[in-house]
Amino acid sequence: MRKFLLVIVVTVLPEFAAASSTDSKTLDLTNHFVGYASIAVFVLAYLFVMAEEFTQLRKSKPVILAAGIIWAMIAAVYVSNGMTHEAEAAVRYNLLEYAELMLFLLVAMTYVNTMEERRVFDALRSWLIRKGFSFRQLFWLTGTLAFFISPVADNLTTALLMCAVVLAVGGDNTRFVSIACINIVVAANAGGAFSPFGDITTLMVWQKGMVEFWGFFALFLPSMINFLLPAAIMHFAIPVEQPTASNERVSMKRGARRIIGLFLLTIATAVSFHNFLHLPPVIGMLTGLSYLQLFGYFLKKTAHFDESSNNNARMGEVVPFDVFNKVARAEWDTLLFFYGVVLCVGGLGFIGYLSLTSEMMYTQWGATNANIAVGVLSAIIDNIPVMFAVLTMNPDMSTGQWLLVTLTAGVGGSLLSIGSAAGVALMGQARGQYTFFSHLKWAPVIALGYIASIGVHMWINADLF
Repeated sequence: MRKFLLVIVVTVLPEFAAASSTDSKTLDLTNHFVGYASIAVFVLAYLFVMAEEFTQLRKSKPVILAAGIIWAMIAAVYVSNGMTHEAEAAVRYNLLEYAELMLFLLVAMTYVNTMEERRVFDALRSWLIRKGFSFRQLFWLTGTLAFFISPVADNLTTALLMCAVVLAVGGDNTRFVSIACINIVVAANAGGAFSPFGDITTLMVWQKGMVEFWGFFALFLPSMINFLLPAAIMHFAIPVEQPTASNERVSMKRGARRIIGLFLLTIATAVSFHNFLHLPPVIGMLTGLSYLQLFGYFLKKTAHFDESSNNNARMGEVVPFDVFNKVARAEWDTLLFFYGVVLCVGGLGFIGYLSLTSEMMYTQWGATNANIAVGVLSAIIDNIPVMFAVLTMNPDMSTGQWLLVTLTAGVGGSLLSIGSAAGVALMGQARGQYTFFSHLKWAPVIALGYIASIGVHMWINADLF
């Protein structure tokens, strides 16, 4: 099979093999059959990703297959030219990039799943519903909470939690549910943009060392403007009504507050390992996972207290705490999708396409225009591959420009409902009430917030450019 692939590659473009030098570190495949085929494979895979809602094919599956095909074609060309280790070294580099981010996210997801199992989010939801807020008050509360929770939890979890509140009190009031969901998506994406933990894109920028941990908080005011400006306009479209309050009460399980504290301690550990010990943040996060594992052992050994607790229902329904169940419940489709994206984009970069793109965008257009375009592109394509492509290009930019692309990639996805994981998830959760077209109706208003946030960033952080 290997010889068959080599014969095909050399036969299709024999002039390439003759022109290649085995002494070079990398080969320029941008005008080669394999280069064109790799682009076609990636585009086809991403079309399946974008059609996930209709095909029910999990997004990780096509990109993982595409990654394997792209690197197999690249390796075949290199082997045919007597270069047997270059492609292997490039793949290993991309795998290391992925492993650091995947393990970091796995720890964060485990903590979020644990807090969900301890009913932290259910207790917050029931409290909001019991208070009997008006539609307009609830609109602002859910948006504000989404903005401030997403920097710690991920924006997807935050959006789903706030949407559950909106659906519980909004009922059949489609107008309220639709606008409130749009507000939640915008707020969650904006909140995730000013924190290294708020979004995968900010995490990538931080782990790459492009911006220091505290440097991201320079985006707080621009992110807030991105949320507040559209919300202030949408406020007047919210019905002036008072929904029926509910008496539902949900109490957190034993250890919930301590787990929240351990999560904050884990974040502090990751930051300290990176800032003071100059170790990768993932080492601190994995150390923080041990905090949860040891506390989980304590909860398991003291499970008899749960049986007599008033927070639980009947005797015999108590299941001992098991941290590995929370690890298993991580968003593996997202984590594996991320693997496929990293390997696909890494392959296209190794071929040489990202160098060409970087030359066009960051040299011809200029960094500011290029970074604004990245945000618009994030509304159509997921911001993960877009940001990873920018990081792989590694253009020579100031801190202000790196913060700009972090901001635009984070909030640009709010322009369309399909532009972020939060928007896609809420279309499924509030099916028939929050739709692509209901979001599109407010796209001009959201675009105002997008433009205003960029202007505010370039104004207040002018010294960083």
